[in-house]
Amino acid sequence: MVEDYLTDRDQEEALRTWWRDNWSWILGGIVLGLVLLGGWQYWKIHTANQAAGAAKLYDEFVGALDRKDEEAAKRTLGTLVADHKKSPYTQQSRLLLAKKEVEDGKYEEALPLLRAVADESPDAELAWVARLRVARLLNQQGKYDETLKLLDPEKAGAFTAQVREIRGDAQVAKGNLEGARAEYAAALTDNIDARADRAIDRTLLEMKLQDVGGDKKAETSETKPAAAEGQP
Repeated sequence: MVEDYLTDRDQEEALRTWWRDNWSWILGGIVLGLVLLGGWQYWKIHTANQAAGAAKLYDEFVGALDRKDEEAAKRTLGTLVADHKKSPYTQQSRLLLAKKEVEDGKYEEALPLLRAVADESPDAELAWVARLRVARLLNQQGKYDETLKLLDPEKAGAFTAQVREIRGDAQVAKGNLEGARAEYAAALTDNIDARADRAIDRTLLEMKLQDVGGDKKAETSETKPAAAEGQP
């Protein structure tokens, strides 16, 4: 190699020249590495602190609900929303407060909480749980067209059977028995392959289908809901 033919003095001079030409790149790489490492460590600490803060607020929220201090619970929820909008603790708090409002018959107060979870939760499954609860409340309020507009079976995934059932309930209330039969029959078919934790009450659904003139034995994989009045 070339180095074998250089004197010690020549090699030292070559090293100094190489360092003079490259020191800025080497130093820049070291600094960049330290910055990235420091940024990653900061992000991990920040994320952990955020999670701990959200958990503490959630405990305060649950404690307020347990004491039946709804005003304190709402204040704490407001802080959660302001500081930890996307946190699972925020979404769970909304669901708990919505449940309390429903139990008290305050449907109009519960709806915005549930809609917020449906619209903002990063967890798609939790968002669908909230959306189904919104739809059931809308049915209770007689807002059947809103229910049909809200629930799109084509986008419901594992929740398709529940969506079909709720839409069927809305069609019954609207007096559209043909539409209800189609929805209930489709719900029974969709539920065949649904996971156990998504299962609906099959016996109750069969009774609903029979009540609107359907035949549970006639359901097939080709069952499709007919175009229904008020259906978007």
